[in-house]
Amino acid sequence: MTVLPDDGLTLASEFPEAPHEQWQHLVAGVLRKSGKEVSGDAAEDALSTLLEDGLDVRPLYTADTARENAPDAGLPGFAPFVRGARAEGNTLGGWDVRQRHLAADNDAVLADLENGVTSLWLGAGIPVSSLAAVLDGVYLDLAPVVLDAGEDTAAAAERLLDLYAERGVADDAARGNLGADPLGHQARTGTATYDLASVAGLARRCTDRYPGLRALTVDALPYHEAGGSAAQELGCSLATGVAYLRGLTAAGLSVAEACAQLEFRYAATADQFLTIAKLRAARRLWARVAEVCGAPAAGAQRQHAVTSPVMMTRRDPWVNMLRTTVATLAAGVGGADSVTVLPFDDALGLPDAFARRIARNTSTVLIDESHLARVVDPAGGSWYVERLTDELAHAAWEFFRSIEQAGGQEAALRSGTVGERLAETWSARSRRLATRREPITGVSEFPHLTEKPVERAPAPAQPTGGLPRVRRDEAYEALRARSDAHLAATGSRPRVYLAALGPAAAHSARLSFAANLFQAGGIEPVTEGTFEESGAREACLCSSDALYAEQAATAAAGLRAAGAEHILLAGRPGDHPGVDSYLFAGCDAVALLSTALDRMGVS
Repeated sequence: MTVLPDDGLTLASEFPEAPHEQWQHLVAGVLRKSGKEVSGDAAEDALSTLLEDGLDVRPLYTADTARENAPDAGLPGFAPFVRGARAEGNTLGGWDVRQRHLAADNDAVLADLENGVTSLWLGAGIPVSSLAAVLDGVYLDLAPVVLDAGEDTAAAAERLLDLYAERGVADDAARGNLGADPLGHQARTGTATYDLASVAGLARRCTDRYPGLRALTVDALPYHEAGGSAAQELGCSLATGVAYLRGLTAAGLSVAEACAQLEFRYAATADQFLTIAKLRAARRLWARVAEVCGAPAAGAQRQHAVTSPVMMTRRDPWVNMLRTTVATLAAGVGGADSVTVLPFDDALGLPDAFARRIARNTSTVLIDESHLARVVDPAGGSWYVERLTDELAHAAWEFFRSIEQAGGQEAALRSGTVGERLAETWSARSRRLATRREPITGVSEFPHLTEKPVERAPAPAQPTGGLPRVRRDEAYEALRARSDAHLAATGSRPRVYLAALGPAAAHSARLSFAANLFQAGGIEPVTEGTFEESGAREACLCSSDALYAEQAATAAAGLRAAGAEHILLAGRPGDHPGVDSYLFAGCDAVALLSTALDRMGVS
């Protein structure tokens, strides 16, 4: 081993520690240049970002801010399990790469298992009668199987257990989850078609005979897909898990046995730090539940993370590969035991072989090439992550308490309390999406209007009747669908003429802004030639504020004389004769575009 000589360098130790106030003073100087006269704490507040659930992301975190009210996260494998349910984390081989299958396609199942997938998640679109064929050639003692059969849970579970026996799989070699989730099914369908009592027997059998099988899933995806926040997703999962503990212990299982029968499923989004914090907070919260129930050692939560269906887009679906990569990274860093990467074309129907390959290889690259799983809790110790984990845990616990006060998860679902709270959250988020404060790349930002749509075979129908399923792109997708119908009927899209005033330096920024916004609604911007040649019925002025003051009124009059029925201006509302409406950062783009399509006769 080479020993480096002591050269007397002390690096940063000779520099004086910079006080917090000095940093705030520098921030105030930068903000002053942008016209904001603030100082001290107000300067720091100006750079903060407000998230859902009242979480406030600060621009700077220090050891002192991280320690404020934050408990010790402990060590991996020990309560409160914030840093992981197992001491070794995923370092021995990476997380379980769990691929979802919605159709009875044995070739696809085998291709996944032969190319990196380590467990199977079989959706409700696969009939119970097809289980044997779907799993033909699968080594059931090596590949865990997770069922998601809805009201057919009991029949599907019995068939899978029969397959284990028929294929000579030892009882202690069976791995996976039978997927019973009556409250999750109620959330999806609005009806309680089967109850916990009907699956308690499965939990007893797994406890006594199949130590590697779990009987129940606590699926938080219905709440995430209904527009819920991270804290609401966690709160609903806690309330559901507590309801299952009550039911299983009433059926004769101990608290430790009941905990061992549960696996929790969460959404992983492209907000990587919030996802990391969510998974860490979920383990801490469940550890608290187990502690209160008298079984602290049983509080190591088993987690299955699924890349968010809400964030997946139907337009420019290739960008979904980037979203799922970030989400998978976050799930791995957050300590998920199993990760499902939804294929990039998931929102369009059944994925093709290429999409499935990219999905499974996302985990493979992160595990084998990026070595992401070689460190247990790589985000642990980050002042930001630790503080965010703590704040999210508190917000989720409050939401959980509100559900318990409403009578528990079943009662809160039945009364509509959960649905109402989720709808409020989604309504607020929809406003951010509509104003593009929350941008969607390829949809509300940088849309590709001429791209050929990606087509896929339809996926099996999903359960309906309960909580809604929302997507971030839904408002813009409705606008684009109107434009597509107009194109099919007339051979052209609705158009708007962009009238650039002055030199490029004056108009280029707002010209790009306007073109981007109009394309998000399926309206084709025309920048070449004259208004008469454009085929448009409306026009939008694009330039600087200074040139608007000099030329906007004259330009608007000229466009009106040329036949423009409506004149828009890219900029803040002002006193511009002849201008009918304005485009500006933060305007309600969805409402503006919908109204424009109405005026253009696009139904």
